Amino acid sequence: MTLEEFKTSAAEDAMPQSDLSEALKALWFDAHGDWEMAHDLSQKAGNKDGDWVHAYLHRVEGDLSNAGYWYSRSGKPRFEGSLQEEWAAIATELLEG
Repeated sequence: MTLEEFKTSAAEDAMPQSDLSEALKALWFDAHGDWEMAHDLSQKAGNKDGDWVHAYLHRVEGDLSNAGYWYSRSGKPRFEGSLQEEWAAIATELLEG
């Protein structure tokens, strides 16, 4: 799936595709405005991808110290661009991974 296909799915579909990772499902729900479900799924992932999305979600929330903790766990640096740019960067890497 390409980034554009993922964005379209997040904009149009009622539910994410079942074959997506928990981290990608979390981004999908975030794009749908369901932060709570996104947060739950990022924690459920139990891996560095989920930790990265978890960090992003705490950045969305404005809790930068908590985001810092999750960036550290993910092994990813704090993102310095916009939230939209970070969402796209994470989705692109996870879709390619």
